[in-house]
Amino acid sequence: MGLDIVQFFENKTILVTGATGFLAKIFVEKMLRIQPNVKKMYVLIRAMDKQAATQRLHEELIQKELFDILREEWAENFNSIVEKLSPIPGDVSCENLGVHDFDLRAEMWREIDIIVSSAASTKFDERYDIALAVNAFGAKHVAEFAARCVNIKMLLHISTAYVCGNMTGIIREKAFSMGETLNGLRKLDVNKEKLLVEELMNELREKSASQEEINVALKNLGLQRQWGEMMVQHHLKQDIPLVVMRPTIVTSTYREPFAGWIEGFRPRTMDSIAIHYGRGRLKYFLGDPNTILDMIPADMVVNVMIVATVVHANQPISNKIYHVGSSKKHPMTYSDLQDIIESYFRDSPWINEDGKPVKVRKLRIMGSMASFHKHVRRYILLSKVLKVASSMFGGYFQGLHADLDKKVNAVVRLADLYGPYVLFNGVFDDTNMMALRAMAFNNGVNLESVFYFDPRCINWEGYFKRTHLPQVVKTFQCK
Repeated sequence: MGLDIVQFFENKTILVTGATGFLAKIFVEKMLRIQPNVKKMYVLIRAMDKQAATQRLHEELIQKELFDILREEWAENFNSIVEKLSPIPGDVSCENLGVHDFDLRAEMWREIDIIVSSAASTKFDERYDIALAVNAFGAKHVAEFAARCVNIKMLLHISTAYVCGNMTGIIREKAFSMGETLNGLRKLDVNKEKLLVEELMNELREKSASQEEINVALKNLGLQRQWGEMMVQHHLKQDIPLVVMRPTIVTSTYREPFAGWIEGFRPRTMDSIAIHYGRGRLKYFLGDPNTILDMIPADMVVNVMIVATVVHANQPISNKIYHVGSSKKHPMTYSDLQDIIESYFRDSPWINEDGKPVKVRKLRIMGSMASFHKHVRRYILLSKVLKVASSMFGGYFQGLHADLDKKVNAVVRLADLYGPYVLFNGVFDDTNMMALRAMAFNNGVNLESVFYFDPRCINWEGYFKRTHLPQVVKTFQCK
């Protein structure tokens, strides 16, 4: 008997949290495209009321270019399809997901079949108070909400492969237990974590810290912790199947609904490095040429989400972890990507405001954080000299100082953000993802044109040069 992925979702009700996020939008669009007879999709949106939630739904999902294929396919019936989307004003950081209307909550608890939990902050440098509220308490509240859903068949939790911290070698698809430490830290106690934030805030206020200093301190604290998976595992009822998706670095779509879709320019992604380089503002950077940069197109992640949902729904005690990436089966090194980006901007140079093309040179790579900071110090010293000289000569060097200072701060910020990734020495095991693919293939699932997610089909050079980088440049120029 075959596995009918599309048929499974007919007349099902799905709750999607974080519906305005990158992956969630692609999931929602694909679900409507492959199964317009889904019963309903509740989309939880941070908003003050139903009207504001509806407005965000239209502006940030339905009116986006992402939905153009669906719009063309259904033409005059398009509105009847998107009416399946029910915007819910709420917030995962609040109990009951911030859904204050009891009758609506009761309806959701009665109707929901599947929950896709993707409301998490994926910023590398998120303030810890925000990350704690959304990623930790948010996961807890979603799990508790799922426990009230009488017909629920599955909870799909979107995490990240980088919950592993600084692990090296082959990184297994295993869960973190409440008794384990994560990234070398103590076992999870979110109430103590909350007190930690409050204590830090009190200390900063006593020192009359500026808002910028407070933000930096909370971001630095946030880079050290990642609790979402533990929370959902701990608070979810044992009889509800749970699947945790751990995508690696998510890039623009490979094929659907069309190649190269990204959510505008995302400054806190690896794309920032490419843009700084192409504009001639990055002459040197941090990295190990042999580091494997594990990247995966967004539509492949969504396909794994959809197939895994059907496979694990209603399965007893079906708790599964999936690494969704490319480092095991189709690796690309930092050196490979560097060559691709250099070649792209050499053949398609960035055009400055004065109409002149930017000539790029091979990026100089620093193999450790120590060597990087040693190299940067000379520019910091030069910046200080220019500042003094500017004050002595009536601001004559002010422009040079400001420009150099801006460039130094930008490259240091990029290194702080991406250091853990461009110096990463791990490979993500994808045994579960490949087993899912084999099982789906054996059950007749169309893995070639509909639910494809095998990274081995990607020609990395062609994908980056013809699809990803052109779109990154375009979205940056349009921002």
